[in-house]
Amino acid sequence: MRVDLFDFELPQDRIALRPAQPRDSARMLVVPPSGPFEDRLVRDLTSYLRPGDALVINDTRVIHARLSGKRIRGELCAGVEATLIERLDAARWRALMRPAKKLAVGDLVRFGGESDSACLLGALDARVDDKGEEGEIILRFDLSGPALDEAIEAAGEMPLPPYIAGKRAADARDEADYQTVFAREAGAVAAPTAGLHFTPALLAAIEAVGATLHRVTLHVGAGTFLPVKAEDTDAHKMHEEFARIDAATADALNAARAQGGRIVAVGTTALRTLESAANEKGIILPYAERTNIFITPGYKFRATDMLLTNFHLPRSTLFMLVSAFCGLERIRTAYAHAIARGYRFYSYGDASLLYRADR
Repeated sequence: MRVDLFDFELPQDRIALRPAQPRDSARMLVVPPSGPFEDRLVRDLTSYLRPGDALVINDTRVIHARLSGKRIRGELCAGVEATLIERLDAARWRALMRPAKKLAVGDLVRFGGESDSACLLGALDARVDDKGEEGEIILRFDLSGPALDEAIEAAGEMPLPPYIAGKRAADARDEADYQTVFAREAGAVAAPTAGLHFTPALLAAIEAVGATLHRVTLHVGAGTFLPVKAEDTDAHKMHEEFARIDAATADALNAARAQGGRIVAVGTTALRTLESAANEKGIILPYAERTNIFITPGYKFRATDMLLTNFHLPRSTLFMLVSAFCGLERIRTAYAHAIARGYRFYSYGDASLLYRADR
């Protein structure tokens, strides 16, 4: 399909720079398969759930993936910035770095705090292991495993999305605001933002209505923010992310559906995990591997009945996904409604509750 079909104009003042407080007071646009839209709040989610429904959340945790440091060549030092985007093994990360052109394979990069006595002091060193396209660098750190994780948390900072970071710096509030209440498995460089709306009060209300909550993991990568540069979706290379569903969760979701419950994905990352794990009959299987599933209109959903998600970027793979879920014209009309009604967009913005078009 032509990528320009997924374009739309969004006023800059619709981009949320802070989340709603409390989180479940964010607005929620309900988009049924047909008929009028409903303007509600996230805390009203339980009005649309039934006993036996199964909500699937992503329990990934955002790491301090943005690092500042120095490239060191003998006595020469130069400032560099790195955003970790994908863990390759215990000691290596793929990163976007600036200025990447001035880095060479074998260069030493040291992350940490500056001092008058040296160009940079710190415990976190890395070597440039390889160089890729568009600023991608493979960093091999001098630490590995849990020790590297701890060092990254100490040296780095929260990696806010570019449409927020370009307008303000990350601060102490983001440490809490940019993690979901479900965050447990460290490894994401971006938050699964639909989960940001949940509060203990909303979780209690979901339990009271008779719906259940189930955890999956997808470590969100920086590719989630990238617009599609190709002119046709067939020419787009989808980024890969690690996803996992354990056997107990797969069994519970299959049982819920067999008993008439609906599977409600909380966020596109949960949906992509479910659809990656489901077979052609819609049975969800245990899953622990990398997925590059690319969902565009025409895709036949196997495992997901409803989707709670934020409002996405134009020309993005996520806007294509929600277009596939609801139908392109239906979602374009819903987004026009949201813009006209003052909904807030993107990571810290409002939510939409989408019904699958063929249900």
